[in-house]
Amino acid sequence: MTGETTVSTAARIHGRSAQRRVLRALLDQLPTRGGPLLVTGEPGLGRTALLSWTAGSFRTGPVFRLAPGREPDGAGPTPGELLAVLRAAARRAPALVCVDDAHLLDTSARAALGHAAEHLPAADRVGLLVSVAGHRAVDPDFASLPTLRLDPLTPPRAAALLDDATDGAADPAVRERLVAEAEGNPALLLALVRRLSPAELRGRLPLPAPLADAATLAAVAGGAHTCRPAAAGDLLLTVAAAVRASDGPDVDAGLVLDAVRRLRTPSAGAERPGPPPEPAAVPGRREALPEQLAQGGDRLRFHSALVRRTVHATAAPERRRAVHRALAEALENGGRRLPGLLHRSWSLTGPAPAQSLADRLASAAGDGAVPAPYGLRATAYARAADLTADGATRAERYTAAAEQYLLAGRPDRARPLLAAVRARAAPAAVRGRAELLRGLTELRDGPVGDAHQSLLLAASLLAGDAPADAATAALAAADAAWAAGDLEGCLATLAPGSPRAGEPAARPHTGAELPGKHPATVVRDHGAGMRALLQGRLDRAAAPLGQVVERGRTDHRPEALLRSAAAALLLGNVDAARRAGARALAAARQLGSETLVPQALEYLAYAELRAGRHPQARAHAEEGLRVALRTGQRNTAAHHRAVLALAASIEEDPDTVARHVTAALSTARRHGLAQAATLAQWAEARADLGRGRPFDAADRLGLLVLPGPGRGHFAVWRLAVPCFVEAAVLAGRHEDAAGVLTDFADWAAFGADRQAAAQLARCRALLAPPEGADGLYRRALDRHDEAGGDFERARTALLYGKWLRRRRRPREARDRLGTALAGFERSGAGVWAAQARDELRALGAAPHGRGSGALTRLTPQQLRIARHVAEGATNREVALTLAVSTRTVDYHLRRVFAALGIRSRLELARVVGQAERAGPAEKTGAQP
Repeated sequence: MTGETTVSTAARIHGRSAQRRVLRALLDQLPTRGGPLLVTGEPGLGRTALLSWTAGSFRTGPVFRLAPGREPDGAGPTPGELLAVLRAAARRAPALVCVDDAHLLDTSARAALGHAAEHLPAADRVGLLVSVAGHRAVDPDFASLPTLRLDPLTPPRAAALLDDATDGAADPAVRERLVAEAEGNPALLLALVRRLSPAELRGRLPLPAPLADAATLAAVAGGAHTCRPAAAGDLLLTVAAAVRASDGPDVDAGLVLDAVRRLRTPSAGAERPGPPPEPAAVPGRREALPEQLAQGGDRLRFHSALVRRTVHATAAPERRRAVHRALAEALENGGRRLPGLLHRSWSLTGPAPAQSLADRLASAAGDGAVPAPYGLRATAYARAADLTADGATRAERYTAAAEQYLLAGRPDRARPLLAAVRARAAPAAVRGRAELLRGLTELRDGPVGDAHQSLLLAASLLAGDAPADAATAALAAADAAWAAGDLEGCLATLAPGSPRAGEPAARPHTGAELPGKHPATVVRDHGAGMRALLQGRLDRAAAPLGQVVERGRTDHRPEALLRSAAAALLLGNVDAARRAGARALAAARQLGSETLVPQALEYLAYAELRAGRHPQARAHAEEGLRVALRTGQRNTAAHHRAVLALAASIEEDPDTVARHVTAALSTARRHGLAQAATLAQWAEARADLGRGRPFDAADRLGLLVLPGPGRGHFAVWRLAVPCFVEAAVLAGRHEDAAGVLTDFADWAAFGADRQAAAQLARCRALLAPPEGADGLYRRALDRHDEAGGDFERARTALLYGKWLRRRRRPREARDRLGTALAGFERSGAGVWAAQARDELRALGAAPHGRGSGALTRLTPQQLRIARHVAEGATNREVALTLAVSTRTVDYHLRRVFAALGIRSRLELARVVGQAERAGPAEKTGAQP
């Protein structure tokens, strides 16, 4: 190994915020303790750039860079020598050691480095950052190290990198093609950009085909695709070819073995006959597999998607065709028609159309009796389009492929196909269907104003030939206007003159409907109900929306169930919304439709939130956020972020609220998501109110609920009125509070929110003179008993208890405050529970003792902090351990002291010790 001490500036990194947080935590702890970290990822994902960023970000000591040298094997330092060198380097100051491409070190150097990493004492203040390529299994020398894995960039992150690299000069259609082709690999994305001329980048000339050619892929892979012995090349190529028609990154080892055997027979491999494969080159003997492959059970896969693509692209064309032919024979003999046809199509010579094979391929892709995942159907439709000579038929097949990609949760694959359709002459019905898909894609991951226009265009194009699809497009356009907060646009789209539902268009059945497509009656009733609701005519809205909800009880299609859940939420029927949302989620999962899963979880989260069940809402939103980000649905992710912010706003973790609010608003402002923005801002204000900051809360909420151009979303701002009235009264803004009650009274009378009547009585009690407030608080509590919901009832009980305490009615106040505390604890509302405890203490009542059950009154975050502090950690050490700010630790620790009735860390250690000795780890009242 060779090395040098360097001082460098931080490199610009795209889309690695989670990894950078881990690396920043490693750097922050070096002044007190060191440790190793292994960074791995396939070629091109930016391991070297991340190490450079880390080295440039370290300011408290020297940085040592080690790299593979030219010493003969065994000539490097021994493990003991290397360990001594590293320990000596950190005697005067903390040190960071970066070892890039450690997999290229010779055997003795790898052993020395692995031994040093494993035995380096934490007290020596040495950070050891080791990077290895992810196209192969991690060497045993490094297997025990904590690992940081780099994944491909998400499409939005890749698009940001592309815009940065091209100064935004790429044509939108070219941009989509490049992002899809790179598959999240930043080095490949930049290599593709360098390959294009300025005219090609701006869309003035056609893009080269293939866009990612063999030379480009090989340059990024850097030799990782080569293998020894040469006989293993057929195995690598066969696995790479088989994955192209597989549902996922792995393939059946038996299929590969069958194809490799056929490949070496004259019938399948006549282009290069040869002896049977060596035993070491076939699956079944895991120890003999090439390093690029991994075997799990009876499945084979590549460690790296880039290497897999490179193996396929760099193979000799005749050998590649022979492999596909062998796979086609093996699949067809096994009765697997669709993947067999796909491999048969890839075995053709040249790019000339093959109409007969294209028709057979498209027919099999559209045959619902043929079991196949959405992704495989999409690949088949796209390949059939490539082999089709007629322009209109080709456009129709590209559109069908895009539809299947959307159902599979791959909008990045659908967008380039839809762009290809837009660039071709096609019948109105085909163009309308493509615009419908484009609009639905933008509705989930783009400016909703653009989605609205695309969907209106789709409705117009489809009105003549496909009235049912036209009505679906119009209803989706109303959804886009709703998301944007465009009340007039929503009403205009739902006007009687807009396209109405007709008979469903005759289309191939593939096991699921078009994303967003619903039966004609559902579309008609939902549209009529939405329009009546927006016009304030609940009497006219209840019947059609009720029909949509009722049909959801017997329907099993996820699209119809989602509409049922949405209609139930509009009517305020939370229980029906939960049932329909749960069934939609199960149906979407059963069909493998990743696109619909986040939407089902969104409706479930909203229903739980409306019911006051914040922990359940958080659980649904957390899962929905993960799936939405994985499937490229940033708008849906923003809604889940807003729900998470609202759920966190009643707990005692301001950093979590701020993080979700910032993320939600970032997308909402770029894409025009007024509903998500209003929910996120409401969450921020409610967090202020819960922490005893009514002036800040009133300022934030006033922008949302008071009349004016900045008022929040038309369907959401009324939900925030009770919070505003409470904050405004506490801030002395009684006139503003009274001014919004007329609208809120109309909303309560409307009947779409079962909590509204109780909240209205509570708001009137806050504004009433002393002689009238008592009765209004009691009326509010009675209404809560009818509506249910622990959190809202507890808020009313808390305000009533405060009012009673200030009227010197301590016994009644104690009862109300105790009820409020119990309700908050059941809801996981830690920040509001703290208010109730403070009020009880002001009455001289001890809300909880210090015994073994005392810790059950802490939130999960408080409990973690209390245990660390009880073990002797400083606030800074706790912050580093939990990856939060010192300010957050200070805040929670004050709450811990108040909740337990203690004043010192010594008392805290004694309370925690007593609780730990009393039994197993206690659960808190605010479960995550």
